[in-house]
Amino acid sequence: MSAAATQAVDVNAHVVVCPTRWADVDENGHINNARLVSYVQEGIYDLFCHHAVAVRESLFPSGFLIARHEIDYLEQLHHRPEPLLVRLTVERLGRSSAHVVVKVCRDTHTFMRARTVVVARDAVSGRSRTLSPAERRFLSGFLADEAAPVAPPRVAIASPRGSLSTASSGHHQARRCLPNPAALTRGVSVIPDGRRAR
Repeated sequence: MSAAATQAVDVNAHVVVCPTRWADVDENGHINNARLVSYVQEGIYDLFCHHAVAVRESLFPSGFLIARHEIDYLEQLHHRPEPLLVRLTVERLGRSSAHVVVKVCRDTHTFMRARTVVVARDAVSGRSRTLSPAERRFLSGFLADEAAPVAPPRVAIASPRGSLSTASSGHHQARRCLPNPAALTRGVSVIPDGRRAR
């Protein structure tokens, strides 16, 4: 399936800017598929743990669980100086979960699309818990809205020091990719085969 078609703008998307690295290239000359999955993890962690609202309102205090990943690899991704945009929208909300759509993009290409089920974690039992009203309100702000007007595109800008920032007139600002991959393990549990944590 080709990713060459122009992608629709996700008006309510949370956007994380991620560079590719030479070390991520495999023997076939493209970015390894496992590394592509890590972009999804970094985007999810950034939205749930580093978004200004989530931090200010102390949302998801005991972290979250990943209950499911469903991934479509659309096109080979090669290492280039231009960064990737990891775009996250919420497809729907359940009692304790958010179904998040993650797109890994560069320019007009979408290289991978993932659907990830993220479950709020209870500190005592370690299992899923009901989303709080504040968490539900926060996640509702990222619901995909096909009827919404098209927003101006967010543009990744390289600063003089080489760090990345994003210009946008929308209310959702793009953030840089997490510099420390080890941070992804904090508050995140991967549950194989879609089973809940015990």
